[in-house]
Amino acid sequence: MLVENREAYMIQCDNLVKIYKTRDSEVLALQGLDMTVRSGELLAVVGKSGSGKSTFLNMIGGLDKPSAGKLMVDGKNLFTMTQKELVEYKKKTVGFVWQNNARNLFPYLNALENIQVPMLFTGEKQRKEKALELLELVGMSHRKYNKLAELSGGEQQRIAIAIALSNAPKLLLADEPTGSVDKKTSDYILDIFRELNRSKKTTVLIVTHDNALARKVNRVISIQDGKISSELHARYDLEALQELAWEEGHEEYTILDRANRLQLPSEMLEKMGVQDNKVILEFEQDRIIIKAVSS
Repeated sequence: MLVENREAYMIQCDNLVKIYKTRDSEVLALQGLDMTVRSGELLAVVGKSGSGKSTFLNMIGGLDKPSAGKLMVDGKNLFTMTQKELVEYKKKTVGFVWQNNARNLFPYLNALENIQVPMLFTGEKQRKEKALELLELVGMSHRKYNKLAELSGGEQQRIAIAIALSNAPKLLLADEPTGSVDKKTSDYILDIFRELNRSKKTTVLIVTHDNALARKVNRVISIQDGKISSELHARYDLEALQELAWEEGHEEYTILDRANRLQLPSEMLEKMGVQDNKVILEFEQDRIIIKAVSS
């Protein structure tokens, strides 16, 4: 249920559902996800590949539309936005940092020119001055005239962060921002996020597989099979997070789609020894039992 004080919350999700449809099937990427993120938070979303965390990021970024539920970002209802409002939202409210540098940078422009590109769409008059400030923030002033091919992977990622910040977004979304850099650069990138969060009060949400990075944020949310599995605050031990998701008494729910189909976790199917996606269903009193087909 969405709370009334919208200004205190940057993100509010209530029973958020995303269904991807093909000709023959439907896949539930998000299964009734509930989450609130306060304005000015620095948090990480973790989960295995296919858990739904990148789908969630795309929903917030306005890159994909939810199928059901409620989604508010910065007091804006992403379900009711017109196309024009969505364009403005992506220009002014959110900034994106991708793991794939090719999505962030134009190879034929130098670093200084790349950072100014988003400002062209908002009418910023002090583009060069602002770009130079951002280069200083990410420690890349000495590389301002270098193009993509002349920068290392870590340097490219720092320029990508500057591009994401060029229109001063209230919310910075980072999808595996340290996935292709070494530990030293990873630590430096996190320091940038923390300084940005501290000095500018920017809300920073990081989707990551990087355990070390996830340990250094203020809150960690684990998504499993399209819903919140567990949540921890401040510094944490990753083993504790994994145990929390499966501890005794922790209930997990799977939601039926509109055709009364359900999606079972791949880990569970592997433990059952399911082959060729074939199982046996049995009804016993008040429960449905799923069994692997005997070989």
